[in-house]
Amino acid sequence: MAQPAEPSKQSRLTYFDGSSRIVYVTDLEVPFPQGRLIVSSTDLNGIITHANDAFVEMSGYSRDELIGAPHHILRHPDMPKVAFKGLWDDVAAGKKWHGYVKNLRKDGFYYWVYATAVPNIRNGVIVGYTSVRRKPSRTRINELIPLYKQWLDQERSVS
Repeated sequence: MAQPAEPSKQSRLTYFDGSSRIVYVTDLEVPFPQGRLIVSSTDLNGIITHANDAFVEMSGYSRDELIGAPHHILRHPDMPKVAFKGLWDDVAAGKKWHGYVKNLRKDGFYYWVYATAVPNIRNGVIVGYTSVRRKPSRTRINELIPLYKQWLDQERSVS
Protein backbone atom coordinates (compact mmCIF):
# COMPACT_ATOMS: atom_id res chain seq x y z
CA MET A 1 0.00 0.00 0.00
CA ALA A 2 1.34 3.42 -0.88
CA GLN A 3 1.78 5.83 1.97
CA PRO A 4 -0.87 8.60 1.90
CA ALA A 5 0.07 12.22 1.20
CA GLU A 6 -1.52 13.38 4.47
CA PRO A 7 0.38 13.02 7.77
CA SER A 8 -0.11 9.46 8.91
CA LYS A 9 0.93 6.89 11.44
CA GLN A 10 2.14 3.41 10.66
CA SER A 11 0.48 0.40 12.24
CA ARG A 12 0.96 -3.36 11.93
CA LEU A 13 -2.25 -5.35 11.71
CA THR A 14 -2.32 -9.09 12.40
CA TYR A 15 -5.33 -11.01 11.16
CA PHE A 16 -7.11 -14.14 12.40
CA ASP A 17 -5.28 -16.26 9.81
CA GLY A 18 -1.90 -15.20 11.21
CA SER A 19 -1.01 -12.94 8.30
CA SER A 20 -0.02 -9.35 8.99
CA ARG A 21 0.79 -6.15 7.13
CA ILE A 22 1.82 -2.56 7.70
CA VAL A 23 -0.91 0.03 7.09
CA TYR A 24 -0.76 3.81 7.04
CA VAL A 25 -3.57 5.59 8.85
CA THR A 26 -4.61 9.24 8.86
CA ASP A 27 -7.09 11.03 11.09
CA LEU A 28 -9.14 12.08 8.09
CA GLU A 29 -12.66 10.75 7.59
CA VAL A 30 -14.43 10.37 4.26
CA PRO A 31 -18.16 10.86 4.86
CA PHE A 32 -20.47 8.05 3.82
CA PRO A 33 -22.16 9.02 0.53
CA GLN A 34 -25.75 10.13 1.00
CA GLY A 35 -28.31 7.76 -0.52
CA ARG A 36 -25.79 5.03 -1.43
CA LEU A 37 -25.36 1.46 -0.28
CA ILE A 38 -22.02 -0.35 -0.24
CA VAL A 39 -22.43 -4.00 -1.21
CA SER A 40 -19.88 -6.80 -1.32
CA SER A 41 -19.87 -10.57 -1.27
CA THR A 42 -17.21 -13.00 -0.12
CA ASP A 43 -16.56 -16.70 -0.23
CA LEU A 44 -16.48 -18.76 2.98
CA ASN A 45 -12.93 -17.57 3.73
CA GLY A 46 -13.77 -13.86 3.48
CA ILE A 47 -12.24 -13.43 0.01
CA ILE A 48 -14.10 -10.73 -1.94
CA THR A 49 -16.06 -12.09 -4.91
CA HIS A 50 -18.25 -9.04 -5.65
CA ALA A 51 -17.85 -5.29 -5.08
CA ASN A 52 -20.42 -2.73 -6.21
CA ASP A 53 -19.42 0.72 -7.49
CA ALA A 54 -20.02 2.41 -4.12
CA PHE A 55 -17.67 -0.09 -2.45
CA VAL A 56 -14.96 0.54 -5.03
CA GLU A 57 -15.32 4.33 -4.64
CA MET A 58 -15.36 4.35 -0.83
CA SER A 59 -12.54 1.85 -0.37
CA GLY A 60 -10.14 3.69 -2.68
CA TYR A 61 -9.14 0.37 -4.25
CA SER A 62 -9.83 -0.57 -7.86
CA ARG A 63 -12.31 -3.38 -8.48
CA ASP A 64 -9.40 -5.54 -9.69
CA GLU A 65 -7.59 -4.95 -6.38
CA LEU A 66 -10.70 -5.87 -4.38
CA ILE A 67 -11.86 -9.02 -6.18
CA GLY A 68 -9.82 -11.93 -4.83
CA ALA A 69 -8.53 -9.95 -1.83
CA PRO A 70 -9.41 -10.76 1.79
CA HIS A 71 -12.14 -8.46 3.11
CA HIS A 72 -9.92 -7.69 6.09
CA ILE A 73 -7.81 -5.35 3.91
CA LEU A 74 -10.36 -2.74 5.04
CA ARG A 75 -9.79 -3.37 8.73
CA HIS A 76 -8.89 -0.20 10.59
CA PRO A 77 -6.45 -0.53 13.52
CA ASP A 78 -9.06 1.16 15.75
CA MET A 79 -11.40 -1.82 15.32
CA PRO A 80 -11.14 -4.47 18.05
CA LYS A 81 -10.94 -8.10 16.98
CA VAL A 82 -13.86 -9.00 19.23
CA ALA A 83 -16.18 -6.89 17.07
CA PHE A 84 -15.43 -9.17 14.10
CA LYS A 85 -15.65 -12.36 16.17
CA GLY A 86 -19.36 -11.68 16.69
CA LEU A 87 -19.83 -11.10 12.98
CA TRP A 88 -18.14 -14.36 11.96
CA ASP A 89 -19.82 -16.38 14.72
CA ASP A 90 -23.26 -15.17 13.62
CA VAL A 91 -22.92 -15.57 9.85
CA ALA A 92 -21.19 -18.96 10.15
CA ALA A 93 -24.20 -20.08 12.24
CA GLY A 94 -26.54 -18.93 9.46
CA LYS A 95 -27.66 -15.76 11.25
CA LYS A 96 -27.83 -12.11 10.18
CA TRP A 97 -25.36 -9.70 11.87
CA HIS A 98 -25.56 -5.91 12.30
CA GLY A 99 -22.84 -3.61 13.54
CA TYR A 100 -20.86 -0.40 13.23
CA VAL A 101 -17.47 -0.67 11.57
CA LYS A 102 -14.67 1.82 10.99
CA ASN A 103 -13.07 0.91 7.66
CA LEU A 104 -9.62 1.83 6.38
CA ARG A 105 -9.34 3.10 2.82
CA LYS A 106 -6.36 2.38 0.60
CA ASP A 107 -5.17 6.00 1.02
CA GLY A 108 -5.17 5.75 4.84
CA PHE A 109 -8.36 7.76 5.31
CA TYR A 110 -11.28 6.07 7.05
CA TYR A 111 -15.06 5.81 6.84
CA TRP A 112 -17.73 4.49 9.20
CA VAL A 113 -20.53 2.17 8.12
CA TYR A 114 -23.56 0.49 9.60
CA ALA A 115 -23.18 -3.03 8.22
CA THR A 116 -25.56 -5.91 7.80
CA ALA A 117 -23.94 -9.24 6.91
CA VAL A 118 -25.87 -12.32 5.90
CA PRO A 119 -24.91 -15.84 4.86
CA ASN A 120 -25.60 -16.82 1.24
CA ILE A 121 -27.37 -20.18 1.48
CA ARG A 122 -27.81 -22.53 -1.49
CA ASN A 123 -29.60 -25.86 -1.04
CA GLY A 124 -29.31 -25.51 2.73
CA VAL A 125 -25.54 -24.91 2.67
CA ILE A 126 -23.72 -21.63 3.38
CA VAL A 127 -21.67 -20.85 0.26
CA GLY A 128 -20.52 -17.31 1.09
CA TYR A 129 -21.56 -14.03 2.66
CA THR A 130 -22.99 -10.69 1.56
CA SER A 131 -22.64 -7.40 3.38
CA VAL A 132 -24.68 -4.25 2.80
CA ARG A 133 -23.37 -1.08 4.40
CA ARG A 134 -25.37 2.11 4.87
CA LYS A 135 -24.85 5.54 6.34
CA PRO A 136 -24.28 5.12 10.08
CA SER A 137 -25.72 7.12 12.97
CA ARG A 138 -23.14 9.67 14.15
CA THR A 139 -24.65 9.52 17.64
CA ARG A 140 -24.13 5.74 17.80
CA ILE A 141 -20.58 6.04 16.44
CA ASN A 142 -19.75 8.54 19.19
CA GLU A 143 -21.14 6.10 21.76
CA LEU A 144 -19.12 3.19 20.36
CA ILE A 145 -15.72 4.89 20.01
CA PRO A 146 -14.91 4.66 23.76
CA LEU A 147 -16.20 1.07 23.92
CA TYR A 148 -14.08 0.01 20.93
CA LYS A 149 -11.07 1.73 22.53
CA GLN A 150 -11.70 -0.15 25.78
CA TRP A 151 -11.91 -3.47 23.90
CA LEU A 152 -8.67 -2.66 22.03
CA ASP A 153 -6.91 -1.80 25.29
CA GLN A 154 -8.06 -5.14 26.76
CA GLU A 155 -6.81 -7.02 23.67
CA ARG A 156 -3.42 -5.29 23.89
CA SER A 157 -3.04 -6.02 27.58
CA VAL A 158 -3.56 -9.75 26.93
CA SER A 159 -1.04 -9.98 24.06
